[in-house]
Amino acid sequence: MLGIIGGSGLYELDGLIPTQQLQVQTPFGTPSGTVDCGIYQEQPILFISRHGDQHQLLPHEINYRANIYALKQLGARQILSISAAGSLREDIKPGDLGLVNQYFDHSRGNRAGSFFGNGVCAHVANANPCCPALNGDIQAAAKRSGQPLHRDLTYASVEGPRLGTSAESHFLRNGAKADVVGMTNIPEVFLAREAQMAYSSICLITDYDCWMEDQRQHVSVDKVFEVYRQALQKALGLVTDLLASPLSQTPVSIRQSLNGAVLTPSHKLSHAHQLWLNVLKA
Repeated sequence: MLGIIGGSGLYELDGLIPTQQLQVQTPFGTPSGTVDCGIYQEQPILFISRHGDQHQLLPHEINYRANIYALKQLGARQILSISAAGSLREDIKPGDLGLVNQYFDHSRGNRAGSFFGNGVCAHVANANPCCPALNGDIQAAAKRSGQPLHRDLTYASVEGPRLGTSAESHFLRNGAKADVVGMTNIPEVFLAREAQMAYSSICLITDYDCWMEDQRQHVSVDKVFEVYRQALQKALGLVTDLLASPLSQTPVSIRQSLNGAVLTPSHKLSHAHQLWLNVLKA
């Protein structure tokens, strides 16, 4: 089953035929809001709004662990993220859609970025953090529908909530060789891998961040939401096309990403540890 995480401006999924709306509690706290369960394009779907239904959560305030855990516990095995991002390349224009393939973490460590710790030690491989099968399905859907889509993007994640400086923007563009910049895909993508779930991210390009010499092109909140609303309709159309066909199987390397990664012997784990680890391994 697919879990969709909606970013800024996406607080409910139009067209979802609801079956349940669940308030979930997890061992890692409370998710951003209710999880909407329903049918979309004749497929079962889970949906959660990343920032809460009133956009009350800043990027560093989101309980990413609880969101991912709740989706996994409720049966999701694949996650599609929809989020805003700024462009670090002139050819990736505001209003475009992009599909992420790689990540560069430029956050500040203020977010709980792993399920592990506090008595459970694991190191999970993340050389290729996005699911090639789900990315392939998205690319195929874009091709079928004629929706232009930038592919193989590197997403630089920054801490926020402030917008970046020009020096930072130039570093991410030239030093990190990133294509887009955003605030919310990390640690989400890495938590999904720890939960043995496929993860793909469609970015709605809203601005040129602040690397251009023309300051009229620099990011501002009012410009972001003006462009975001237009790009969101393209993204939702792409999701509709994506779910018109069954999704591909997630590679074994993702579905079994915890194999050999957990170093703490099972007999040293508490009952509570075993319970949540069993959910991640399911």
